[in-house]
Amino acid sequence: MTAPLRDQIGRARDAFVRAGVSSDEASLDAEVLARHALGWDRAQLLTQWHAAPPSAFESAYALLVERRAAREPVALIIGQREFWGLEFYVSPAVLIPRPETEILVERTLLGCRPGGRARIVDVGTGSGCIAVALARELPSAYVLGIDRSWKALAVARRNVARYDVTSRVQLVRGNLLDAVAGPVDLIVSNPPYVSIREAATLQPEVARFEPEEALFAGEDGLAVLRLLSHTAKSRLAPAGRLIVEFGAGQSAAMREIAEADGWEIEIAQDLAGIPRVAVMSGAADRRN
Repeated sequence: MTAPLRDQIGRARDAFVRAGVSSDEASLDAEVLARHALGWDRAQLLTQWHAAPPSAFESAYALLVERRAAREPVALIIGQREFWGLEFYVSPAVLIPRPETEILVERTLLGCRPGGRARIVDVGTGSGCIAVALARELPSAYVLGIDRSWKALAVARRNVARYDVTSRVQLVRGNLLDAVAGPVDLIVSNPPYVSIREAATLQPEVARFEPEEALFAGEDGLAVLRLLSHTAKSRLAPAGRLIVEFGAGQSAAMREIAEADGWEIEIAQDLAGIPRVAVMSGAADRRN
C-alpha cells in the first residue's frame, strides 16, 4: 500500500536532516520537492496531505530526495529560484540568487527618478536577476549585463526573454568594465567576494555546486571589489553611482577602498542587520 504524502514528505525531511540540513530548511525542502514532482501548488498539496499520491510520484520523488540528500541546492534540482518576486531560471553555471541581493536592487531604485532613462551596467550578471529586476521596475531604463561566462549568459538570456525585456536589456561577454566605454548613470554588481581562505568553511551546497568564478576573489575576497572601485569612475556620468554587494565582515575594508579612490560611501544593511551593500558616489569629477 502506498504511504500517504504526509509520510513520504516526512521521511524525506528526516533524510535531509541526517545529511546535515537544518530542520526548518529540511521541512521546506521536502515540501518544495514534493510539489515539484507532483506539479502542484501548496494549496493542492495541503488538500491531499493525508492521501496517497499518484502512482508515478514515489519513484520521481525518490530521485529528487537523493539529490538533495547529497546537498545539491533545491534551486538547481528544480531549475529555478525566486528573486524580487519573480521566478528565475538557474543552472550550475550561475550563482543562485539570494534574498540579501534584493537590498542591492532596493538601493539602486532609491536613487532613480520615476520615468528616468537611466543607463545601467550590471557587472557579473550571472542569471540576469538584477538586470531583469531593474528593467522591470524602471520601464525607461536601459541595462547592459556583462559576464565572462558564455554559459551564464545563456541562462541570463532565458530570463531576459522570460520577462520580455529583451529590447532594454543587452547581454555581452566581457571582463568587468572592459566592454563599457561610458558614460553611464549606474554601475551595479554582486561580484565574487569570498576569500580563498574561506573555501573550506562553505556549506556543501555552495562549495560543491556553485561556480568558483562567481564566489572567490583572491586571498581576502576583495580583489574584484577593488578593481570595480578603481575603474568605475572613468565610466560614470557626473552624479553617477557605483553600487556593490560585499560580504559579512568586509564593511571596514570596503570603506577604506572607497575612500582611497575618492568616493563618498554609504553602507546599507541586509534584513539580518549585516552591512551588505555599498553605495558609492561623488567621484565622477575626480576621475583619473
